[in-house]
Amino acid sequence: MKKVVVILLVVFSIQLSAQSNSELLKHYESYYLQMKSQGDVQGVINALTHLTVLAPNQARLDTLAVLYMNDGQHIQALNTIGIEKNANDSNMAVETKAICLQAVNQPERAIVFFEELYNRSPNILIAYELADLKTQINDLGGASAHITYGIANAKDDIMRPFYETQQPYQVPIKAAFLYLKSLVKFKENPETNKDAAIAILDEALVVAPNFNLAAISKDAINAQKNMPKKDN
Repeated sequence: MKKVVVILLVVFSIQLSAQSNSELLKHYESYYLQMKSQGDVQGVINALTHLTVLAPNQARLDTLAVLYMNDGQHIQALNTIGIEKNANDSNMAVETKAICLQAVNQPERAIVFFEELYNRSPNILIAYELADLKTQINDLGGASAHITYGIANAKDDIMRPFYETQQPYQVPIKAAFLYLKSLVKFKENPETNKDAAIAILDEALVVAPNFNLAAISKDAINAQKNMPKKDN
């Protein structure tokens, strides 16, 4: 008799738990929709976190990571979906890993995911990010290959934003690639390639006269040229 009572209690407990779980899911689904309608990003994040705990789902995890990323919470985004390369990752997950790793100054790791994105669907903007990251880590040959592709396939209506000024601005992607080309040229030999790097920056400024970063770089190289040489 005691065994029967125990079994009944277990069955009842399971049914109650399932009912409670179902009610919680409905609650947080409604909460998610309400927070979304109000534009409350943190509320949406909270709702998705609860939904993921109650009913684990990769699509929800990917969405949650994107929300963290868009809110500037890059570490939280990476903690949500990890930094491992997975062939089954959605494009959304790969892009999130790439952008967040780039944002937290992990260029080598970011390159892995930008290359995966590029292999899945070649894109001139992804090529720019790869060229930029490879320039940073002094993979000048790799950077040059992406720069050559970018300049050859640049369209006037494709723009690249820059944020080094108080007011962000955009320049045509060709100008952005020319800027990277000048950096690569300078890095190849800072002693002998100053004039060549400046000439490329001048090309970029013809395409985009408002290109502040190119103008700053040109001034910096000219300043190096005009520095008095140290006596041996």
